[in-house]
Amino acid sequence: MTETAPRLSLRSRLFRLAVRKLIAPALDTARPIAARRARLEQSARWSRLPLPPCTRVEPATFRGVPGDWVRNTRRPSPRTLLYLHGGGYQVGSPQIYREFAAQLARRWQAQVALIDYRLAPEHPFPAATDDVFAAYRSLLEQGIDPRTLIVAGDSAGGGLTLACALQARDADLPPPAALVVFSPWVDLTVSGQSALTREHDDMLVSEHLRVAAADYLGGAAPQTPLASPLHADLHGLPPTLIQATDNEVLCDDARRLADALQSAGVEAQLRLWPGLFHVWQLFAGKLPEADAAIVEAAAFLDARMPV
Repeated sequence: MTETAPRLSLRSRLFRLAVRKLIAPALDTARPIAARRARLEQSARWSRLPLPPCTRVEPATFRGVPGDWVRNTRRPSPRTLLYLHGGGYQVGSPQIYREFAAQLARRWQAQVALIDYRLAPEHPFPAATDDVFAAYRSLLEQGIDPRTLIVAGDSAGGGLTLACALQARDADLPPPAALVVFSPWVDLTVSGQSALTREHDDMLVSEHLRVAAADYLGGAAPQTPLASPLHADLHGLPPTLIQATDNEVLCDDARRLADALQSAGVEAQLRLWPGLFHVWQLFAGKLPEADAAIVEAAAFLDARMPV
């Protein structure tokens, strides 16, 4: 089922301009990778707000994968969230995502494992999927009940979320209780209709995605299931919430993923929000649409894993 959210706020219209100026250049594959990573870190510092009260961040290692635990000591945390950041498999870090993870810890009543998976081009596929699966196994080995475990991610992290669930299924490990993906990139062929007809949005350019995909794949076929979960056998995956905007290059990745999951017998909900920008949810605490999206995801989780 696809629903449409209310009209865009003035604040989000202004943030769209900031996204074009500050974040889009970090995803421009014509620029050197080191400069892009530095640009994204700098932009994150400019926009960062203080962490929510009672947030605690602790460094951690998950089966050799570095990361952070992000917790809110004021709220109970009956759930555990493994969060996988976006960035086209080339940029992004736990440091950039700590503020967002703190919002999720508070609003989803979860302790958040935020991992620093290896990035391309230095570490091509399957380095990232290996790291994500190692972190998932680590959480199970720590005694975390899979019935309280969520895996979520945005953009490339959305693809990794599906890859993690596929690996858990194929290894006969207990599945997470639910998946949540924001503007997921799940087809590295970049052949969705929106990617072919729109070519660019406020943040992404289709051709830049193709270059990033080639750098990440390192010679693997773009239809490889763990690299492009849209091309995988998706049966047996957990209930999945997909949020995207109708205004982005990857809109049809979200649509096609929802159709593929439902065809495989998986409970999947797709929510398309109008006129927003790629992964607007990251601005929770700053934009009303981001707050509403996170609240909606919390309701999805509450219905499937009551606290």
